[in-house]
Amino acid sequence: MQRVVQISDTHLSPGKPHFACNWEPLRAWLAGQGPDLVIHTGDVTVDGADVDEDMRHCRELLDALDLPVLSIPGNHDVGEAWHPHQPVNAERLARWRSHLGADFWSRDIEDWRLIGLNSMLFGSDEADEARQLAWLEQEIADAQGRRLGWFLHRPLFVETPDEGDKGYWSVPPRPRAHLLDLVRRHDVAFVASGHLHRAHDFMVEGTRYIWGPSSGFVVGPELQPGMAGSSTLGAVTYSFDGRDFSAAIHEIPALTTLWIDDVIHEVYPPRAA
Repeated sequence: MQRVVQISDTHLSPGKPHFACNWEPLRAWLAGQGPDLVIHTGDVTVDGADVDEDMRHCRELLDALDLPVLSIPGNHDVGEAWHPHQPVNAERLARWRSHLGADFWSRDIEDWRLIGLNSMLFGSDEADEARQLAWLEQEIADAQGRRLGWFLHRPLFVETPDEGDKGYWSVPPRPRAHLLDLVRRHDVAFVASGHLHRAHDFMVEGTRYIWGPSSGFVVGPELQPGMAGSSTLGAVTYSFDGRDFSAAIHEIPALTTLWIDDVIHEVYPPRAA
């Protein structure tokens, strides 16, 4: 049996330490879990998309866990498609790769192939978007009968697979349609994501969708009205035993409940158009 822990949305920075108090209790909880692998589903940094020091700082923190770690980027790590101030591009992707490694990857565990995807590329029309999709299809083709589980930062959808464009919150409809076709055709067992700072676990068309909670902060209803899930700070544990798996969302009581609403203009000040 192999055990994996998903952490997400730590939002760490030496220059903006607003959420730093939650790193040590998370580290202690991870040490107690003793997983075989930690997967960070993005927004590792406050602003690594443009701040090298954020990236260096987080690399040091992840190394100090003394556990195997794989990470995939969030919007605050590499930017996002067509953003007016921080578009995902070759420069930002190179910064991530130089500090935190590959932005998409696969790892075989037991009878499973776990695939980490850079969801910030979806809909970007960057050359790396096509490269990642070609790579994904090849990884699926080469899985040799292993069951598939995906990890990404931004969820494929928020309410229903056929919903319209949810903007900031999920993958846009055009790339989503292709990804969902792959999920259905290849019987992807689960799709795990972060980004929403909410904990949620549900089934759609035979696939389990898991929203991993943040360990950094929660988001108030004014910024995130009517969204499913709960405002939980914590992590997700996965156990793989042959072709079987289990997953559970854990609230970590030692984490301090911080609200981004209280400090958003300090951490992410608005920019002029």
